[in-house]
Amino acid sequence: MTKNVICLWYDGAAEEAANFYAKTFPNSTVTAVHFAPGDFPSGKQGQALTVEFTVAGVPCVGLNGGPMFKHSEAFSFQIITEDQAETDRYWNAIVGNGGAESACGWCKDKWGLSWQITPRVLLEATTDPDRAAAKRAFEAMMKMKKIDIATIEAARRG
Repeated sequence: MTKNVICLWYDGAAEEAANFYAKTFPNSTVTAVHFAPGDFPSGKQGQALTVEFTVAGVPCVGLNGGPMFKHSEAFSFQIITEDQAETDRYWNAIVGNGGAESACGWCKDKWGLSWQITPRVLLEATTDPDRAAAKRAFEAMMKMKKIDIATIEAARRG
């Protein structure tokens, strides 16, 4: 295990979530499932307690800690996409698997974890040295849920 690992709290679904991330995102895998050696507040001996996995190269551990703590938008994975097809694929996988749309390229998976599905074009447009072009792209993004690259590019051009 690496020195710095993101620990994500789940209510009994860490293994299911990790398997979903591993099949959805490249450079993602489930590397280990560890079972509780004794009873714990939200589970019994022998149940999956922690799951080691990577999401797009980022090392994580899922902890089946119970219902006490929920995910919030204060933490999210930002997945940079290269085109509309990739943006659509990730967005549809998350939202279509019991997740929910949010605003400006954000969505939540069915476990409540937030994701930013962010086309590289959007980042380039909103940081354009031409501040008027950046503002137009930003204002277009503010009206979106899933990012539409063609609309962002058109707004950037004016």
